[in-house]
Amino acid sequence: MITESRRRAFLDAMQITTWLPRAELPFAAPSRPELLQFFEAEEEAAPVVEPQPAPQPARATSEGLAPAAAASTSPAADAARAVMSRVSMPESKKSAIKADEGQTRAVEQSVAVPPPRFALQLLRAGNVLLLVELPTGESFQSRDPAYILLKDLLRAARLPDSPQQVGDGEPIRWPLLHRGSLDQGAEAARDYVQGVVAAELEDMGCACLWLVGSPALRFAGEVEPDACYRELTIEGLGVALTMPGLEQLMEQPGSKAQLWKAMRRSMPRWVIGLSGSTSSVHE
Repeated sequence: MITESRRRAFLDAMQITTWLPRAELPFAAPSRPELLQFFEAEEEAAPVVEPQPAPQPARATSEGLAPAAAASTSPAADAARAVMSRVSMPESKKSAIKADEGQTRAVEQSVAVPPPRFALQLLRAGNVLLLVELPTGESFQSRDPAYILLKDLLRAARLPDSPQQVGDGEPIRWPLLHRGSLDQGAEAARDYVQGVVAAELEDMGCACLWLVGSPALRFAGEVEPDACYRELTIEGLGVALTMPGLEQLMEQPGSKAQLWKAMRRSMPRWVIGLSGSTSSVHE
């Protein structure tokens, strides 16, 4: 069974505002009585539409105008007028039509964009909350190279090197559903990730939030993946320290020095009575 905070985040991501369980759920908040009341909508009277008299065809005022009117309604005349209207169309109108066509194509392309795919693990080490990208998409194992590097980072930051899983321990995966018409775009993914993290902060605050990996930066910090080694103030989540992914740190040893400088600047947030330290991130 999932906790109430995780369940609430799932429902918000699926845009469900009112729901009733089939049976009593453990750890769930009590149902509100007002949700059980149903009201029938009053039937509105159909509007009365008065018939309009059919317009009478215009008559020619003289015999000289009759041939001209007949010629104007011929198919050849209509085709000629259509061609002339396109030739004499102002450039501004042509550009406006092209702009509208471009916007239509952009909308069609945006609809066809597949939902983002990622897996994040929410962990806690002391008074620091960690949102870490899972390189393999599965939970960390004790002998994973990425997990060993994460433990090294925690020791260098003077934090417990055995982070605890938060909630039910299940990773935050996206998309939620593999079928259906539910909107699972980038905006919905951002709302869901921030909702899960905010629910944990509501239960137990933290001194700093670590965002490790590009999905954590994009969907929790709302910044580009290259915005690493800096502090952010996120509305509803507080202060966060941005870091590259664990795989990138293993592939690019030089980035560890940049990360260590950023960690030293932010360390007073979670370490009380900080003094000069000579610790370093393990290569």
